[in-house]
Amino acid sequence: MESPLNTSILKRAQEKRLVEIYVHNLRDYSLDKHRRVDDYPFGGQAGMVLQCEPIDRAITFLKEQRTYDEVIYTSPDGETFCQYMANQLSLCQNLIILCGHYKGIDYRIREHLVTREISIGDYVLTGGELAAMVMSDAIVRLIPGAIGDEQSALSDSFQDNLLAPPVFTRPFDYKGWKAPEILLSGHEAKIREWELHQSLERTKRLRPDLQ
Repeated sequence: MESPLNTSILKRAQEKRLVEIYVHNLRDYSLDKHRRVDDYPFGGQAGMVLQCEPIDRAITFLKEQRTYDEVIYTSPDGETFCQYMANQLSLCQNLIILCGHYKGIDYRIREHLVTREISIGDYVLTGGELAAMVMSDAIVRLIPGAIGDEQSALSDSFQDNLLAPPVFTRPFDYKGWKAPEILLSGHEAKIREWELHQSLERTKRLRPDLQ
């Protein structure tokens, strides 16, 4: 199965050399003869915890190659990922995204090596790989040249803390379901006014927490 990191916008951005994405296996940095990277938690809790050493070795090795703006840890108790955050991170030169797994990672890594902890929602995943892919997609598509129409990204939901307005395409009339006539009027100012009104109304109705 093809990796999601090598499809769609992410694939195009890499082919254009706008971004480089590398996946590192923590087992490659383990000194254990079985390449083990986890152990039982102190205190007798259930589950397993990723150890300090392989993570420290991996991050140390990567930092010897280049400077990183952030070392991000995907964690359900991190700050919630949002469009504003994606905008910020798209301006960075280099990022490390450390994927949590099992019960998480030894907390000392979070205290000494991680610079930012991010969650994609108030729920728990088996591992942080899905969260890393979600963030990668949201960040990379904002890099100039990654998508065909750069203005399209600027009109996405949440860019102005508003939901995007509805969109329509041909045919104008389908089964009696008609698209708004204002969109075919050619009157740019009135179309923008309609779109803003729709964004405000949809945000108030669907996501009042954004206002």
